[in-house]
Amino acid sequence: MVGALAIVINTYGTVWSRELGTLSWLAGKEALFGIRIDGLTSLMLLAITVGGFLIILYSARYVSSRNREHPSDEGQGRYYFFMLLFVAAMIGLVISPNFFQLFIFWELTTLCSWGLIAFYRNEDALRSAYKALLITHAMGLFLEAGIIIIYVNTGSFAFSAINLLPSGTKTLAVVFLIIASLAKAAQFPFFTWLPTAMAAPTPASAYLHAAAMVKAGVYLVARLLITMLPAAQVFPLSEAFPSKVAFVLGGFAIVTMLTSVFLYFFQDDLKRLLAYSTIANLGYMFLGLSLGALGSDLALRGSLLHLIGHSFTKSLLFLAVGAISYTTGIRKISALSGLGKRMPLTGLAFVLGALAISGVPPFNMFWSKFFIIAGAFQLHSGWGWTLGLLALIESVAGFAWFLHVVHKVIFGTISPAAEAAQDPPATMAIPLLVLMGLILFSTVFALPIIDQLIGGMGR
Repeated sequence: MVGALAIVINTYGTVWSRELGTLSWLAGKEALFGIRIDGLTSLMLLAITVGGFLIILYSARYVSSRNREHPSDEGQGRYYFFMLLFVAAMIGLVISPNFFQLFIFWELTTLCSWGLIAFYRNEDALRSAYKALLITHAMGLFLEAGIIIIYVNTGSFAFSAINLLPSGTKTLAVVFLIIASLAKAAQFPFFTWLPTAMAAPTPASAYLHAAAMVKAGVYLVARLLITMLPAAQVFPLSEAFPSKVAFVLGGFAIVTMLTSVFLYFFQDDLKRLLAYSTIANLGYMFLGLSLGALGSDLALRGSLLHLIGHSFTKSLLFLAVGAISYTTGIRKISALSGLGKRMPLTGLAFVLGALAISGVPPFNMFWSKFFIIAGAFQLHSGWGWTLGLLALIESVAGFAWFLHVVHKVIFGTISPAAEAAQDPPATMAIPLLVLMGLILFSTVFALPIIDQLIGGMGR
């Protein structure tokens, strides 16, 4: 067996590659491992590395005996092993130049997720970890099947090989890849693993279930669209992406969003509320991608902008909830009230995060939601108008419930559980401050990357 390595840098139209070897027993001469950096990779790397650094910094104090919810120093080495391995796996996934490397790191993220969800080793954590492992790995077999279809028919693992498939075979491969993506991103009907995965330590939840792992599913579908876009020559994607699949993907996205927002109203655990909010916002991303496949460049921009904006916004909310449970030992909405008077910094972080996640201007997710909904109307079709109006309904309902939670938990009368609460120490406060800045300004640096990525293809 001979090693294989290729390096591909594709940023702003510049490409450099070098192949150092192949596998003698595998047909074809292309490299199987390497690096590819373009606008989409850059967006993901920003969320993975910046978010990862802040969350690991936060973890230094959270995963300790001073945590009132989980007061123990046991297992710190295991925690950091899985967290750092997960960061490396996500980087390896998004810089992959082909499906072969992507699949290897895709499965590695599944393994790391299992290890982190099961971290506390109680019955609930172990059951939740195996549930997440079972659903994401089982549906990951569809990713493997899709890659096999592409390789058998083209002799290549390259992303662009999907454009060489006959129409019917391409549709089958795309469907298999999307099934794996929907499970990874906790979309209907596979979403049930994510709320139970909140058994993980809160910083791990912030990274796995907000900033990184669940975004891998969105990344895969976005990579397909961006790979197919040049083949279409002009926007929209025409026949490059199967239109029937795009309609079905949009339908699943809107069902996921509405189901999740309905379940908001039955949650008494702050982390489970954030989990359902994550599911709904991932639905926004898939909605934008489906609309982009049907011809809305505005919705496609909004989906990619939502990807990075949600990473920072939901990480802020998770870390704010982590600070609350760290100092009070409680996450129940019904037991918490008036925290803003005892924890002004944490309260501000939660309020700003709630406003941002609800799409209130001038925060980052206002712009992404605006682009996605306007992109639905941009199609000038009954399908587009229906999806746009349903997305508006979800946004308004979600905003109303988050206002209720903010008023109850942050601004209400001080409850007994909040009497001794106080803001967290510096290693936990600094990530909150940085993320508060990012939810305001991430659009400034993210949108030019997205505009160049989409504007430079097929137009």
